[in-house]
Amino acid sequence: MKAISYRKYGGPEVLEYGELPDPKVGPDEVLIKVRAASVNPVDWKAQAGYLDGMLDAVFPVIPGWDVSGVVVRLGVSVPEYAVGDEVMGYVREDVLAHGTFAEYVSAPIRTLARKPRTLGFEEAAALPLVGLTAYQALRRPQVLDVRSGDTVLVHAAAGGVGSMAVQIARHLGCRVIGAARDAGLARVAELGAEPVRYDEGTFTEQVRALAPQGVDAVLDTIGGPFLKLSAELLAPQGRLASIADGEVLALGGSYFWVRPDAADLAALADLADAGVVTVRVAKTFPLEQTADAQRANAAGGLNGKVVVTVP
Repeated sequence: MKAISYRKYGGPEVLEYGELPDPKVGPDEVLIKVRAASVNPVDWKAQAGYLDGMLDAVFPVIPGWDVSGVVVRLGVSVPEYAVGDEVMGYVREDVLAHGTFAEYVSAPIRTLARKPRTLGFEEAAALPLVGLTAYQALRRPQVLDVRSGDTVLVHAAAGGVGSMAVQIARHLGCRVIGAARDAGLARVAELGAEPVRYDEGTFTEQVRALAPQGVDAVLDTIGGPFLKLSAELLAPQGRLASIADGEVLALGGSYFWVRPDAADLAALADLADAGVVTVRVAKTFPLEQTADAQRANAAGGLNGKVVVTVP
């Protein structure tokens, strides 16, 4: 099969496009003909070696965890799917090895759900990681466990995870305050949140003007100085979680890492089909131009996700 891979850690320049062996299909897996795979910052950070203390790399590594496509073969113990089913997945395994930037990927069924009927393959590929991160952080009792009536502060609310969190929190009956840079403020308002501008000198004042008694929950996606400021904005019994900065633990909050979960992904697909959450694709690249897709994602400034397509 044609695939993107890297044989050593590095930036986009280490990516190679060429032939690799077709993946084997384990008992609890299905073989997916990939139609699209989205780029997330974790892809190029893992590729640069930042996760080497956490995940072994089996070179050559095929990068990518998000995918949408069509089931073409079943593992011997998989009654849940049939050949021809359209699926999406957050295909993260316990090593860096067989990712989604390829013509085929063999995916454990614990990482998959049926593709939302209302989304195309490109949109569906852009949904799993960011959607699951927001969904699990907001809903899990050991993380933020938001409830109807809560006031929730979401960081980078115009970004991938942030925009999902705004939509899901509002669906759960929460009031949402969304922090963004100037270019994202209109998007935050469009999503139904109350926008606040990133400015270290006025950030606390802006949020307190909207929530004088403090906020019930904060989802941090950027870390740094705004994480500490957010801890100071919590109401009594308020909850703080970060997906970006381990310093949240010293502030009494939770450091959260998204987990593949078929039930959560299916719930997210239902929300997409109900029109509760929408995903915006800003730019697409063909598989052989994955290095350019990574550069576009790393540069930022796009109003939506970067997706790689596979013909």
